[in-house]
Amino acid sequence: MRISPTVTCVTTTARVPAMQQQRWARRNDYSLNMETVKELTKKFQPEMVIIESGGDNLAANFSTELADYIIYVIDVAGGDKVPRKGGPGVTQSDLLVINKTDLAEAVGADLKVMERESAMMRDGGPTIFAQAKHNIGVPEIADLILAAHKQSVPQC
Repeated sequence: MRISPTVTCVTTTARVPAMQQQRWARRNDYSLNMETVKELTKKFQPEMVIIESGGDNLAANFSTELADYIIYVIDVAGGDKVPRKGGPGVTQSDLLVINKTDLAEAVGADLKVMERESAMMRDGGPTIFAQAKHNIGVPEIADLILAAHKQSVPQC
């Protein structure tokens, strides 16, 4: 799947064993997760490792100590009050993605309210409105990830 001119996502079963083994589900013990990251890094030597922490109540499991760059994704279907509620995912993530914007009218969410309140809660930190299923906003998300990665890699 292509998400931008410079990024190609390759998903093979060899590169996602943690998903198959459901190691990411154990949120109270990060040692298995970190061991899996070490194994993947040693085996494939990637420039970047992306971990998706799915499930509910993700804000309770938010930790800036476990990642170099954190993207927090909220769904418009949760309503336009989600950014206002704050929480560490909204306020402290490196990037806030508000996904499924095409559902706003159907669920009565006001995107302008979400934009204003996201900017207020995030103190100007980046927020991208997206429809990932339709590739809207995805190239911009990829560009921000790649820019952060480029800044974190020592230049020779």
